[in-house]
Amino acid sequence: MTAAARLAAFDTMPAEDLCSHAETALAALVDVMNQETVLLRAGHMREAGKLTPDKTRLAQDYVTLARAIQRQTGRLNTEAPAALDRLRAGHESLATQMAENLRVLATARTVTEDVLTDVARMVGQRDRAKTYGNAGQVAKDPAASARGIAVNRTL
Repeated sequence: MTAAARLAAFDTMPAEDLCSHAETALAALVDVMNQETVLLRAGHMREAGKLTPDKTRLAQDYVTLARAIQRQTGRLNTEAPAALDRLRAGHESLATQMAENLRVLATARTVTEDVLTDVARMVGQRDRAKTYGNAGQVAKDPAASARGIAVNRTL
């Protein structure tokens, strides 16, 4: 089924069915984001990363359904007002979960960068010359502090 045919199918779908599909997609997206948040808080970065494909797919599904609902708001207000209200409440819980998820992701990234910076600094200190220079102080080579460290910024 092409994307255009899929969108047309959503536009002609009965109001309750369309809202039900959107609620299911929304609940699944909130659930996977919650799982990711819990894993990140626990420091399980790899396990959290494994959820990314599911989270991406669920987000795309939900956005597609949300756009169909936006196009059909007038009809849905008439045919399924209670279902539309449930979706609005669910969307608010998604916004809350997304904010928390982004906060935890930002914290994890900052912690990771701090750890890598500290490791690079320690490696640089270990390799630093331990003799005195002309001024009677140990020579400092700031470029040596990051020697031998590579950073993968996929998170």
